[in-house]
Amino acid sequence: MKNHWLRLGIPLTLLAVTLLFAGCARDTASVAQQEQASSAQTEKQAAAVYTGSIVGKSNKAQTVSIEVGKGADAQTYMLKFDDDTTGIEHAEPGEAAIINWEQRGEDKFAVDIKPKLATLPEGVTEIDVDELYQLIENDTPMVLADARPESRYNQAHLPGAVNLPVPLLTEKKEAVLPKDKDTLLIFYCGGFT
Repeated sequence: MKNHWLRLGIPLTLLAVTLLFAGCARDTASVAQQEQASSAQTEKQAAAVYTGSIVGKSNKAQTVSIEVGKGADAQTYMLKFDDDTTGIEHAEPGEAAIINWEQRGEDKFAVDIKPKLATLPEGVTEIDVDELYQLIENDTPMVLADARPESRYNQAHLPGAVNLPVPLLTEKKEAVLPKDKDTLLIFYCGGFT
């Protein structure tokens, strides 16, 4: 009788052990597949942002093109936009932008377009238009510097502004700045900074 149970018990034990390990292996593979899918989704979300320079926009075709990267590594991407796209006013050729997008079927759609703002150096403070207006209205002693090219400055500039374009600043450095280091110095240009 013992032999009968042993003969029956050994194959059943082997079958149970095989199923146990096969089940675990299947669960491990399933977990690995889920982790890969999650990792791919995270990468897809991270890749769903383009930062670069707007090279074109067509309101008729509802497309915007952005160049990402520099030099030989630069790539241009075209995205569609629709009435739900926010910030489309920031998609102007030549302007730096950040475009969040999503894949819809075969097409990439711009979800949100933001200007890519310059990072202000330490010790530099940004002021808004209303604050600058108040400073001008109150005749606050300051140097108001228009950093645009001379041709743009000659077309129009803020009252009392002097033209200090970036190439001049790069060339002459502090020689074009006020000698008194306590002088309020305000720079402006033609776009988002």
